[in-house]
Amino acid sequence: MTNTNNLQLLKWDLSHVKALLRSKNDLAALLQVSVPVGWPQFPEAFSLPADKTVETSKPPDWGGYFFIDLQNKALVGSGGFYGQPDAVGNVEIGYEIASEYWNRGFATQAVQKMVDYAFAHEQVRTITAHTLAEINASNSVLKKIGMKFVAEIDDAENGKLWRWQMSRDNYHSI
Repeated sequence: MTNTNNLQLLKWDLSHVKALLRSKNDLAALLQVSVPVGWPQFPEAFSLPADKTVETSKPPDWGGYFFIDLQNKALVGSGGFYGQPDAVGNVEIGYEIASEYWNRGFATQAVQKMVDYAFAHEQVRTITAHTLAEINASNSVLKKIGMKFVAEIDDAENGKLWRWQMSRDNYHSI
């Protein structure tokens, strides 16, 4: 995946996950960036695969990425794909920006880059994302890049969620 104007989307691998599980300082040293105190909000995204000999549990290029502010050499968030496109061509994305870096356009840039990347693959027909079932900054980002609200769902772990979707037919790069 390429950079945006302000961000590098750096694919994480097993060495990054192991460093983070040791400490944020170890990850910061490995990446040579600062790591915010309030990140990650979703540490479960950084778990070791059951088979520790496997480099990653996600297919190549459909895994996770660190969002690094190039100017300030700071990790501002993370996100990626929940796996490769399924049989009907759907891929799901997720992301988070550390609170210290909210309202700077990083989420919009990162999510747009992930969408652009996904639709560069012909097998991808739709992209989905889920947010908490409330008006929040994540909703605004998804709307801004052209995703549409499609359903409210009940999730066993998180309660009510809103499902957002964009089809290849409605895709546009901002």
